[in-house]
Amino acid sequence: MIRLLIVDDSPLMRRLLGRIFTAEGDFEIAYARDGLEALEQLAAFEPHVITLDVHMPEMDGLACLDRIMLLRPCPVVMVSSLTEAGADVTLQALELGAVDFIAKPVRAVSLEIEALAPRLVEKVRAAARARLPGSLRLAERVRLRSGLKRVPAAAPPRHPAAAPSKRRIKGAPTHGLVLVGTSTGGPPALDALLSRLPGDFPWPVVVAQHMPGSFTGPLSRRLDKLCALTVTEATQPMRLASGHVYIGKGDADIIVSVRPDGPIVMPAPSLPEYRWHPSVDRMVDSALQDFAPERLIGVLMTGMGSDGAEAMARLRAKGGRTIAEAEESAIVWGMPGELVRRGGAQVIAPLEKIADRLMDMVDRS
Repeated sequence: MIRLLIVDDSPLMRRLLGRIFTAEGDFEIAYARDGLEALEQLAAFEPHVITLDVHMPEMDGLACLDRIMLLRPCPVVMVSSLTEAGADVTLQALELGAVDFIAKPVRAVSLEIEALAPRLVEKVRAAARARLPGSLRLAERVRLRSGLKRVPAAAPPRHPAAAPSKRRIKGAPTHGLVLVGTSTGGPPALDALLSRLPGDFPWPVVVAQHMPGSFTGPLSRRLDKLCALTVTEATQPMRLASGHVYIGKGDADIIVSVRPDGPIVMPAPSLPEYRWHPSVDRMVDSALQDFAPERLIGVLMTGMGSDGAEAMARLRAKGGRTIAEAEESAIVWGMPGELVRRGGAQVIAPLEKIADRLMDMVDRS
């Protein structure tokens, strides 16, 4: 049985979520009305996974998440609104250690939650199997348990002391392209990858991160502040340039193409044959239509499911290069694991080594 703790101040949401997971037959469920009750249940119930509302009285979701990660790290799925403000808070939660998030219905809650039930159950099941890094806020946990230093109620999100120096290159020619796909656990993984690349990295980077449309703008702005590269949400056709990262707009797909004046990246309406959006498979396939495979590098990182594995395996078979995140560092080893199982991973590397391997590949091109 999967022990699930549902934390929400709304009796209706607790009842609806409880009904969905009870119907699955393999969930044992406990409830909490706010962050303080959740912390009590943390020791008494010992959940395998937690769904955690953001806005609650007494102790809000971020403060509660912070304490969970310090007292007894456990996979947490945030329940968030699909607004830009909700996106900023959710990105902070992912930085603090949350594994994933689900959208909180705002209208006709009973009807919307039923429609979301299959995806919601899938996310919570994946989170219950997620691998939390053993080093996650380890120093803070040691200090808390030893009593050497009082730990604040909520850790602030990480920001660099000074914004990284950016070498902005407009319309610079590019001889290759890096294609990055990720899903569950992706925002912190993108931070770890992109912040290790220099501002004059010679190949453009295009990213398909499974996210709602209201989240990819805040994600790109957040990454832009943390990275030496220029990070932009691709909301319109844009010319590809070195030193730049292009984040696919959520709820749509991102494709690359070549025009007479050079290669471009642009959003495209999502297609029903692709389950997740922005689709990694579609992004890679579009690049294979106009780029020589040896000028493409595919990077597949943490995420549930198999999006990207088929297309990147095809890329590798045609002579392109691929990197799969190693199981030891992936929050969910679904997407990269599937690429490995298909024999499509040229390199398998832990997250902290991917940037180095990527730069080595580009240097040898």
